[in-house]
Amino acid sequence: MRLQFTKMQGAGNDFVVIDARDKTLDALIAPEVIRRLADRRFGIGADQVLVVARPSVPDALFDYRIFNADGHEVEQCGNGARCFARFVADKGLVPAGRFKVNTQAGLIEPLLNEDGSVSVDMGPARLDSACLPFDVQGLKTERHAGQWRYLLEPQVASLGFAPFWVSAVSMGNPHLVQWVDDLQAAPVEAIGRWLNAHPRLPKGVNAGFACIDRQNNALQLRVYERGAGETLACGTAACAAAVSALAQGQLSFQEPVKVATRGGDLRIEWHVQKDGNDDYSDLAKNTVLLTGPAVTVFTGAIDL
Repeated sequence: MRLQFTKMQGAGNDFVVIDARDKTLDALIAPEVIRRLADRRFGIGADQVLVVARPSVPDALFDYRIFNADGHEVEQCGNGARCFARFVADKGLVPAGRFKVNTQAGLIEPLLNEDGSVSVDMGPARLDSACLPFDVQGLKTERHAGQWRYLLEPQVASLGFAPFWVSAVSMGNPHLVQWVDDLQAAPVEAIGRWLNAHPRLPKGVNAGFACIDRQNNALQLRVYERGAGETLACGTAACAAAVSALAQGQLSFQEPVKVATRGGDLRIEWHVQKDGNDDYSDLAKNTVLLTGPAVTVFTGAIDL
């Protein structure tokens, strides 16, 4: 099978995008095919493979399907959503303005901006650990304004990291956010691998390591993505970290949160109405807007 593809990147998070609206999906999305496409030595190379498919729900123009480099399908990818939007727009497949795309996590609404960036309404953030799922029974906890933190303690000292606090956020996919003072020294690979093999996280997790910059209403972020390892950026992780910082009162709602990743800058706005003091439980009054770059790198074809 000869397959046409487009290579894209959003803040350094890179993707192989495939238009599969007229293709039989079963053969295309087989795990071994996805792994081949994503392989950086024997394939094209990517953090994720994104598939444009025919819509399966009435309100959507497309289904947006996301596969990690290890071949597993996942629920959501923010940087990928912007690249997906840029791809279908450049192909002339969507009208001007907003349009709806269906994901495993529900409908999202991308918007192409005049400056070339893309904004995506990522839907609601969920701060309930059960949404990940994350088994927190028996863990030490502490409340910081509108969000709980949980203490994770490795049982083997040879792992090379000390106990640490995390906060849970679901953006349709699972995230744990850890605040660090020295981002460069953070054991991202070690903790990321440990968390993704942890029995408390049966579906794995995207592990975010964030450093707060209150003066600029900003944070710096590194991410270990399940199924991909550490990536240059992760859009949903940027959303999760910004939401966590806002819920815990560390940053201000008055202006967008600027998130600096190793691959580029993202901008997050959390539009939420609280039902009480520091109560973010009403998801009907909660939506996260992600804005950042989406760039086509090259197009090509590969024989599978």
